[in-house]
Amino acid sequence: MTGRLAGKVAVVTGGASGIGAGTVRRLIADGASVVIADVQGDAAAKLAAESGARCRSIATDVSSEPDVAAAVDLAVAGFGRLDVMFANAGIFGAYGPIEKARMADVDLTWAVDLRGVFLAMKHAARVMIPRGSGVIIATTSPAAVVGGIGNHAYSAAKAGILGLMRSVAAELREHGIRVNAVMPGAVVSAMTADLVLGEASAISRVTEALAKGAPRNRPGLPDDIAAAVSFLVSDDAAFITGHTMVVDGGLTTIGGDSPFAKGKYATPGAFLEAGRRRT
Repeated sequence: MTGRLAGKVAVVTGGASGIGAGTVRRLIADGASVVIADVQGDAAAKLAAESGARCRSIATDVSSEPDVAAAVDLAVAGFGRLDVMFANAGIFGAYGPIEKARMADVDLTWAVDLRGVFLAMKHAARVMIPRGSGVIIATTSPAAVVGGIGNHAYSAAKAGILGLMRSVAAELREHGIRVNAVMPGAVVSAMTADLVLGEASAISRVTEALAKGAPRNRPGLPDDIAAAVSFLVSDDAAFITGHTMVVDGGLTTIGGDSPFAKGKYATPGAFLEAGRRRT
């Protein structure tokens, strides 16, 4: 077995589709063994079967502590250890005006998107601390730091992940465990297709829709996020912890397309005081 993750063992929550499935495939390609933990039990089992002997699956509701504990225990029982926890499972969840919020939907969103990450970190730490090593990655969102691009409950949960990640990173650093987050932008997936087009199976159409106006005329892909995760969990990132890696094509950091470097501003010059210019 070769690859920079050879011999590593990972649990990927939400690993049956989208970013999770792309990451499962990348981690296996890089040499790791993987447990897919997903509420979509049949889809998880299918992907595991396609992925070979170094992949197992378990039906997992990440809001359920026994389910998350069982996924971690399967990794240890099946592959002898746990090196990587990718706490990726999430839903867009509750939507609607704040004054009309249906709290059962809000609570469900937080149960999956934040409690699920907390439980993944808890049970990963349970088996990583005695070994004195490990890496935990959580999936957050630009909605954690930019208002108006996510629903209220989702935005709150994804912001909570950032605080949780930093806090847990501070605790686990002395145990040799690194804790980081990835922040994807809009990524082609069934969940995104459902959100944008109302049809989860419309992958090709949502790919075209997300490409419009995107940097370099292409959308984010699960493989883009998988590559970032593979790096963060590898020894190449051994000195990185408490960090959020933004993988969004510049959505959160590039506000425009550099208007003062093209068109009538393509020739260098300078704005001076009171409307005076140097050309």
